[in-house]
Amino acid sequence: MIQNLLDPTILCFIVGLVSGLVKSDLRLPRSSYDFVSLYLLLAIGFKGGVQLSKTNFGEFVPALFATLAVGVLIPVIAYFILRASKKVNQADAGSIAGHYGSVSAVTFATSLAFLESLDVSYEPYMMTLVVILEIPAICVGIFLAKGGLSSVGDKNKLARDILLGKSIFLLGGGLLIGYLAGPEKMAPLDPLFVDLFKGFLALFLLEMGVIASQQMGHLKKTGLFLLFFALTMPVISGVLGLCAGHLIGLSLGGKFLLAILSASASYIAAPSAMKIAVPEANPTLSLTASLAITFPFNITLGIPLFYLLARTLPA
Repeated sequence: MIQNLLDPTILCFIVGLVSGLVKSDLRLPRSSYDFVSLYLLLAIGFKGGVQLSKTNFGEFVPALFATLAVGVLIPVIAYFILRASKKVNQADAGSIAGHYGSVSAVTFATSLAFLESLDVSYEPYMMTLVVILEIPAICVGIFLAKGGLSSVGDKNKLARDILLGKSIFLLGGGLLIGYLAGPEKMAPLDPLFVDLFKGFLALFLLEMGVIASQQMGHLKKTGLFLLFFALTMPVISGVLGLCAGHLIGLSLGGKFLLAILSASASYIAAPSAMKIAVPEANPTLSLTASLAITFPFNITLGIPLFYLLARTLPA
């Protein structure tokens, strides 16, 4: 835990968080923030595609189905916890559930950097699971929020937003490019997309710290239940992902990454999809939970916690 907290990327997040809390004017220019977010998504896609090109498809199938199952189960569990509290209506519960079934690519990127610092290997197809986990979770969240997709108005627009949103499109496009090009042809891009990856991640986490601090102000309005949910749900989801990874025989690094993917919550793809499909839901609730509480928890405490849990499981 201490090693993770002293990582330069995590320290950048903490600096950004403190900056926002003390009302400093520290912010990345909007254009720079957009550029860095696009860079990270494309870099993860490239790396995943290259690794996938080395993978036997038969080895990938169990992880594919396990991830799809996790992507359905997590939003269902989150929805029923939220509804059981009687503090969240159906639309908000479904929207929040979709955020928690979906993933945070930045949390995943931070976890990759964590494993690389420990020199721990993982299955080459783990980046592919980032894309796979995103889509079913959002669809299930919408289904629960609306009581069935039949009540969603413009289904074509919704499908385009889910599949062609920048996170899915860049991750998927990067995966395809990396897979088709292979490691030799992608090697000339390594100085930009591999060597500089952690530096760009540090810049992004600096800005995310500022943004997270701004969302924390909404906690006064949402009450303690949302705080409790946003701290306990990633633990439930992460353990579910960890168990799924263990059942299909993933390595230590693979189990850890599937746990982190499951524990993370979206603040890019899910909000845009929910804005179209569930306009009656309050986006402040979802973003406060996922960005102001779960995201800081995962990158500071969740990463070492799930790595420790993954190590305790037998090989």
